[in-house]
Amino acid sequence: MPFSLLGLSEPIVRAVNECGYTQPTPIQQQAIPAVLSGGDLLAGAQTGTGKTAGFTLPILQRLSTTTPANPQARPGIRALILTPTRELASQIEENIRAYSRHLKITSMVMFGGVGMNPQVSQLRKRVDILVACPGRLLDHLSQGTLDLKSVEILVLDEADRMLDMGFIHDIRKVMALLPPKRQSLLFSATFSDEIRGLAERLLNRPMMIEVAQRNATADRVKQQIYRVDREKKRDLLSHLVRTENWQQVLVFTRTKHGANRLAEKLEQDGVPSAAIHGNKSQAARTRALADFKAGAVRVLVATDIAARGIDISDLPHVVNFELPNVSEDYVHRIGRTGRAGAEGEAVSLVCVDENKLLNDIERLLKREIPCSQVPGFEVDPRIKAEPIVNGRSGAGGGGGRSAPGRGGQGAGRPRAGGNGAAPRAGGGRPAAGGSTSAPRQSTHRHK
Repeated sequence: MPFSLLGLSEPIVRAVNECGYTQPTPIQQQAIPAVLSGGDLLAGAQTGTGKTAGFTLPILQRLSTTTPANPQARPGIRALILTPTRELASQIEENIRAYSRHLKITSMVMFGGVGMNPQVSQLRKRVDILVACPGRLLDHLSQGTLDLKSVEILVLDEADRMLDMGFIHDIRKVMALLPPKRQSLLFSATFSDEIRGLAERLLNRPMMIEVAQRNATADRVKQQIYRVDREKKRDLLSHLVRTENWQQVLVFTRTKHGANRLAEKLEQDGVPSAAIHGNKSQAARTRALADFKAGAVRVLVATDIAARGIDISDLPHVVNFELPNVSEDYVHRIGRTGRAGAEGEAVSLVCVDENKLLNDIERLLKREIPCSQVPGFEVDPRIKAEPIVNGRSGAGGGGGRSAPGRGGQGAGRPRAGGNGAAPRAGGGRPAAGGSTSAPRQSTHRHK
């Protein structure tokens, strides 16, 4: 089925084809007509399914073929897309610009970590579509540099991660400032009780679509477990990258500090590497991601939250340096490879501390993952398991903001990500300096 049969105009179809896409994915086939109908939508889709185009294309269609619902002297924001991280926001806005190249539609991206003045200047011009992280959006609203009176379409992308990062209070504040008559779209990888509760408050009699079961991504990716002692993980990863000649590898760690140490270790071993997490400046994160996509950096070490928005169509290798605390996050991680039918490989380095986490993952997948040991890195059976502290993913991200009431939605449910402090973060020393637990109120905000 070509895109033209989904109700999209010729300029949009032409732009999509110029981007190299000719056939819509299953989520696009269902979501595009649903959004074009004008009703609310609750959609479940994993990373790598093409969900971004599933809502950006019909939004472009609607905005380019209709006049503003609330005309005013100065044109206002017509579509607002909220995302949990800076990287994801940037990726979405880049896609919008690519798909709207033959339209008179303008867009901008808004997040913290950079100065507000350039954003204020941009807001003085016409902006049809705003892609934003909630923290910085609220900053602009509080300073009167932005209003949402003209918003016709609201999108919450990665809604499950938004709740995990403590954005529920920010989302409620934004919703209170939106026109009651609007189209609302909610996209989430999971339909948890929290997501369903948010949908009940946000959406009006929504259409519900769900593509691919939560473990379907895992079925397309070659998976391998390497058993290794926690003290030998860094050496083993360096060995695998060099001996297997991996040229582009995305590596997941539990903590920001652990990401830094691992990237430094790989650099010392002659492997061009970079770390990306919430403590890095936005300029550093953007540069690291660009270098990784261009091949100047072979290994990008990331926390879960910071990795949101990393969209590389042919990423060949994903490595779980540490298993996530929540098994669903394993599926999100390995879904970064094997996209669009391409081959991909996911390798996990598992020490004795992570046996329960591995069992949970295999229970989710309903199968065992092949497991072996690398010669020279055999497991010492005398080493005893040490507990892993289940931390939430909170401040490890790129768009988050610490808030007193973060524990509301999903409180008590441990999440993996950039901040779950572990007694042993794969290197033998306590993981320090990047850990923030949910109940603790931070004095520093990441916007």
